[in-house]
Amino acid sequence: MKISILTLFPEMVEPFLNHSILKRAKDQNQVDYQIINFRDFSQNKHQTVDDTPYGGGAGMVLSIEPIYHALQSIQGVDEAHKILLSPQGNTYHQEQAKRLSNIDHLVLICGHYEGFDDRIRSLVDEEISIGDYVLTGGEIAAMAIVDSVVRLLPNVLGDQDSFINDSFYDGLLDYPQYTKPRIFNQMAVPEVLLSGHHKNIEDWRLEERLKRTKERRPDLYQKYINDKKNK
Repeated sequence: MKISILTLFPEMVEPFLNHSILKRAKDQNQVDYQIINFRDFSQNKHQTVDDTPYGGGAGMVLSIEPIYHALQSIQGVDEAHKILLSPQGNTYHQEQAKRLSNIDHLVLICGHYEGFDDRIRSLVDEEISIGDYVLTGGEIAAMAIVDSVVRLLPNVLGDQDSFINDSFYDGLLDYPQYTKPRIFNQMAVPEVLLSGHHKNIEDWRLEERLKRTKERRPDLYQKYINDKKNK
């Protein structure tokens, strides 16, 4: 997989890609990261990438020209899946992470300032938002997407169960987990986890996942139940 990230702040993104699972994936040649500063593609001598909005209004708007030329510099960009990180996009979730993990080349475009020249939308395949809140730029959203996608690539985590049992992977939240000590401040680990009976443990974990999802995310619980009925 190749992931190209268009940003005005490469220094925010580079350290993130050089740690933990994301670095391991790169070292294993599972993924190739490409970071592009689209300021380098500005068409004026001051290297500005934004301007005041037509019709007036607050803030500055990102111009289409530097982003267009930055995209054109990417090898194989026509076949790549291009994503604009925008609060107006579809809300990101685990099913989208699974879908994106099967794409050979992702291009993530990080915005900044007040917003994008709307014509930039004609250059991409989809828009994604990571939630109903405002961020200064798209870099945090890009990093969240990269992390959620790369960890799904084969052999990156080492143990496939590590992500299969994650919250949201199959639509449910994760089950409660415990480690030593067995008792702390009179709070004890559930006896079933100490029983060594794998079927009972498996049943308990599923029951806890269902209960926790129903209590904390009734929307996910209802979707899970509906999906089970429709299968």
